[in-house]
Amino acid sequence: MVTIGASRWGRIGLKDLWAYRELFYFLTWRDVKVRYKQTLLGVAWAVLQPVFTMIVFTLFFGRFAGIPSDNIPYPLFAFAGLLPWTFFSNAVSASSNSLVGNANLITKVYFPRIVIPGAAVAAALVDFAVAFVILVALMIYYGVAISWNIALLPALVLLTTLLALGVGLCTSALNVQYRDIRYALPFMMQLWMFVSPIIYPTSIIPEKYRWALALNPLSGIITGYRASLFGQPFDWPALAVASVVTLAFLLCSAYSFWRMENKFADII
Repeated sequence: MVTIGASRWGRIGLKDLWAYRELFYFLTWRDVKVRYKQTLLGVAWAVLQPVFTMIVFTLFFGRFAGIPSDNIPYPLFAFAGLLPWTFFSNAVSASSNSLVGNANLITKVYFPRIVIPGAAVAAALVDFAVAFVILVALMIYYGVAISWNIALLPALVLLTTLLALGVGLCTSALNVQYRDIRYALPFMMQLWMFVSPIIYPTSIIPEKYRWALALNPLSGIITGYRASLFGQPFDWPALAVASVVTLAFLLCSAYSFWRMENKFADII
């Protein structure tokens, strides 16, 4: 039997993760149930957050501020950006606190610790799927036709998931050792939202500064969602940068996580 804290980089691979797949399914389902346990509206909360945010953005930024939306009705434009952002934000927030929240499990038995933040990200996908139904309804209401660009949507969802997992691995490991991460994270996520093209299109950014915006992987991802859903041209350079940054960050986060996980049981 493997003892707690015995893992090292390279010893935990896909084979080991597959061996603990049932634990991953259990933790994912548990996170989904706990999130809506003893709530009046249940899973409807997954819809209310992006819908009410969309309404506020539409009133203040769409009507009062007159921010352009690339010839897309602003409510639809905003919701298409809020959908991946809300999934990403909720996944990162949940995964960041997942190790501390499962301290009893970590100190009692050994398993690949990456399963815990991974399950938190997977649980957030349920909210994403529910909220996506509202997006489909809005597209029908505004008469938006589907194009072949929609075929890239699953890849964009996967890219968003990998980015959320990468950030979640990093912040969850840091949160074990530095508990003030939980207080700094909401501020960081708020800043991240405003530097991502959720309430505004990338077209309003002067062309000479767009390279800086592209360094934010969510920029390419969110514009990719809109291109996929509304049949607009893809910004392939931005998507390429987003993919490279996401994969590089995920690999670095996984490496750091596995280097630190043998200490989790001792300091959590």
